Amino acid sequence: MRQLLNFIPLVVFFVFLLVYDMFVGIKALMVAATISFILTLIIYKKVEKLELFSFLMIIIFGGLTIFLDNKDIFKWKITLINFGFALILLTSQFIFKKNLIQKIMGKELKLNISVWNKLNIIWSLFFIVCGLANIYVIFYMSDDFFGLFKAFILPGASLVITVISSIYIYKYLEPNDKSKLTEFKNHE
Repeated sequence: MRQLLNFIPLVVFFVFLLVYDMFVGIKALMVAATISFILTLIIYKKVEKLELFSFLMIIIFGGLTIFLDNKDIFKWKITLINFGFALILLTSQFIFKKNLIQKIMGKELKLNISVWNKLNIIWSLFFIVCGLANIYVIFYMSDDFFGLFKAFILPGASLVITVISSIYIYKYLEPNDKSKLTEFKNHE
């Protein structure tokens, strides 16, 4: 349900972009994201940091796009955020010797540090590829394709990398952790 609340604003954006234009799509996205954010607060009594960050980026970049009447501002948001995530993950691992993926998921899973480091690099590369793909879309594709890319292709790619990461993690889980997952699966 929570993922659906976060996905609906993207669909709203895509529909309004196709029916009207980029600016109407952005306004619709801002309204839908605000409603989704409020519903998340009401239903779950709290908002995750990533949900808050995403909401703020939509409002800030959407607001700047509308105020400055320049749709490219909104289009560049994806690249800036993805490059920012990659930079944060790589900097934390190689400069500060802290693995943020491990910090986020390490409470739940016991994995060797080399596995965490590979996951960190995989996700960093994923963010870099997404940022570069967005640059290509900005320069060579239509606004309609940008909407498709933002609303469906990027979330689909995120789902694929999450599944790949899950398979990779499962391969290196300690037998005790694997049995916990099997027990959980059997209770569903």
